[in-house]
Amino acid sequence: MAFGVTSSAKTAAPEASHPFQIANFRAYWMSRLTTNLAQYAMMLIIGWQTYNIARDAGMSVAEASGQLALIGLLQFVPLFVLTPFSGLAADRFDRRNLGRLTILLQLVCAAVLAWFTWTGGISLLVLFSVAVVLGIARTFTGPAMSALAPNLVPKKVLPNAIALSSISWQVGMIAGPAMGGYLYAIEPALPYAVASALFLLGFVALSFIGRVPQPPMRKDVRPIGRIVDGLRYVVQNKMVLGSITLDLFAVFLAGATALFPVFARDILEVGEQGLAQLAMAPAVGAALTAAWFSFRPLKNNVGPKMLFAVFVFGVATVIFGLSKSMPLSLAMLFIVGAADMFSVYIRQSLIQLHTPDDKRGRVSSVSQLTISASNEGGDFFSGSLAFAIGPVAAVVAGGVGAIVTVALWSRVFPVLRTTKTFDPPDQLLEDNRHKH
Repeated sequence: MAFGVTSSAKTAAPEASHPFQIANFRAYWMSRLTTNLAQYAMMLIIGWQTYNIARDAGMSVAEASGQLALIGLLQFVPLFVLTPFSGLAADRFDRRNLGRLTILLQLVCAAVLAWFTWTGGISLLVLFSVAVVLGIARTFTGPAMSALAPNLVPKKVLPNAIALSSISWQVGMIAGPAMGGYLYAIEPALPYAVASALFLLGFVALSFIGRVPQPPMRKDVRPIGRIVDGLRYVVQNKMVLGSITLDLFAVFLAGATALFPVFARDILEVGEQGLAQLAMAPAVGAALTAAWFSFRPLKNNVGPKMLFAVFVFGVATVIFGLSKSMPLSLAMLFIVGAADMFSVYIRQSLIQLHTPDDKRGRVSSVSQLTISASNEGGDFFSGSLAFAIGPVAAVVAGGVGAIVTVALWSRVFPVLRTTKTFDPPDQLLEDNRHKH
């Protein structure tokens, strides 16, 4: 069997030239779309409520920024602790069932926030508690859903499937914040109520995916040994390690999204509708980039282009931090999103195609851990840095840090500079043929 192609994917659509020709992938994509819409609507409002409760309680801009940092930390800690086990679960149990369970858990979180907001009982304690539960849910849903996608499509259309999956993510980032911001202006509890309905739709869509065979697990290796085996593979494969850690450090340092409530209320002074626009801008750039790649996949010089994309990401972040103009800020965030998506598309394609199927769940969990470290951990870092030196200086310093990361990684991981295509090494292809 060819690398990365399960028997179900080949049987379902042996001649498929596009992922949407495969019913299982269409159901998967719809589930990702609805849950991403709900997640990003929720997270925007959670940050907005947190910052406003803190400011209305008399906290300074710096102190309120520290509360945003705490939201990021509370989501990251369970991700950091549980991610190795979530990867093992994705390789051992039915990935569809893991996805459904975590979607239901997020539905409960949305319903709880809707209730407390509607009754006027919303508080920092409630928001912080829900952030922890959301962190746990996302720990298990990330590896399961990421590892499921390659089992639904043939290898030749996997880069297209990754781009389409990214589109569902980016559409969620565009429409989710817009939906959350405008619904909040109508009724503060409404974004959470709509998110609950979207999570329910995501659960139903995921239930339409037919059974997907799990990769065989070695019975002579204990669970901890399997986790270590997955980590060892990441460390030994310089392409996978370099790609994962490049994103980790660049986005960790240049994570400006956590500070959007600060910029919306106290720097650009654009209010909650402006907040929605700030959150939408990078997502629009990313979605358009992902849409382009879904029909025109990148083929040549993928490593150097990934490095250049992260460099552009850092430069645009610096300009956003210095901007006092809403149009310029939106333009820079558009470029931030486009550059980030360019990098994500290349990184995820390389990781999926350079990883054996029986390790994809665990490798995806390591990737999920670094993504969470760069996102939620980056939120904590940005909020803490804003507390220490101010939000503008924090964003500018982060952008410079991303640029420095590119320079260092191009030397520490020369394979990133020399990789021309997505094709995995011949030895990896041969090993997977023997396993199947």
